[in-house]
Amino acid sequence: MAALDPSRIPLSIYLHWPWCVRKCPYCDFNSHRAPADLAALEGRYVAALLEDLEGWRTDAEGREVASIFIGGGTPSLMSGEALAALLAGLRERFPLAPDCEVTLEANPGTVEAGKFAHFREAGVNRLSIGVQSFSDERLKRLGRIHTADEARRAVCEARSVFENFNLDLMYALPGETSAGLREELEEAVASGATHLSCYQLTIEPGTAFAKRVPEGLPDEDETAEMGELVEEILGRAGFGRYEVSGYARAGHRCRHNLNYWTFGDYLAAGAGAHGKVTTPAGVRREMRRANPRAWLDAPLLGRSRVEESRWVEAADLPFEFMLNALRLLEGVPAALFTERTGLPLEAVAPALKGLREAGLLDPDPARIRTTRRGLDFLSDVQEAFL
Repeated sequence: MAALDPSRIPLSIYLHWPWCVRKCPYCDFNSHRAPADLAALEGRYVAALLEDLEGWRTDAEGREVASIFIGGGTPSLMSGEALAALLAGLRERFPLAPDCEVTLEANPGTVEAGKFAHFREAGVNRLSIGVQSFSDERLKRLGRIHTADEARRAVCEARSVFENFNLDLMYALPGETSAGLREELEEAVASGATHLSCYQLTIEPGTAFAKRVPEGLPDEDETAEMGELVEEILGRAGFGRYEVSGYARAGHRCRHNLNYWTFGDYLAAGAGAHGKVTTPAGVRREMRRANPRAWLDAPLLGRSRVEESRWVEAADLPFEFMLNALRLLEGVPAALFTERTGLPLEAVAPALKGLREAGLLDPDPARIRTTRRGLDFLSDVQEAFL
């Protein structure tokens, strides 16, 4: 295994805000109902995020931060003042690229008039709004706290403040038809959004939906047709599909997510946050304590906020790399495998050969990319590298 050069690997920062007004029944993220004292707690949480980031400063080695993503949970529950303090503290600790992409996730049910303007003033330059649907009926069946009109008002507010914003949409919802989905997509296209993230509703273990599966879910064939409809309508409207769930207008791909998919590095802070950093000795992953109070109080109890820190074994690197890179429709240069893992391409040559012969990977030896058929069986293609 060759020594890795961290200076050649892009660096991002992920910050996790763990609270929501109410947890959605389909959600398997580390999110929790907001406590009654959240307004008083947010300052302490922001200070703890900055303390948590301190542990990464040696690993960052002075590298510029290319992107910042504040996810959750519902980060738009934060006040503009708290967000400004967070980003100011981050700038004091890490050098940011002049064009650093700073994304904040927002939910329509937590948007007050003018709040987006405060986020923009604090330094956010990309917003991601969890609309999910523009139908009151489907929002209710999803367990969302906002209405379709609140979603439209949030979009209007975003458009007045941000040049670059994303909408999260879900499809294959309970009771949804292709005609209904078409209306959703046409409204999203007309919204002014520069990026659309379109996710198929899946029933994840441990969620409320897993315990009680909602009625009226489209069957497998209907769901496949809906996926094709998403790509067709968005493509015709000028949104290029560049990743399994990502569609963007020219020049507006999510740079933070692209860093994930190309096996870049990301420092992570906050309850349940996962980070990855490359050093000359190898690739290290860290996971923070998931419970927000346990994460906050850990130093007071003489404990670390880091619950797990491990070096990725050489045998696991091919799968971890391909799990990310193969999500990109354009794939990645074959040489990137060695640059990001330290392993020679020969380490995955048998798997590459078999998948190419099966028509699941593009035959071009200079690129690692699925064929259209391979994309339809992406999990199987990724698992070939286990």
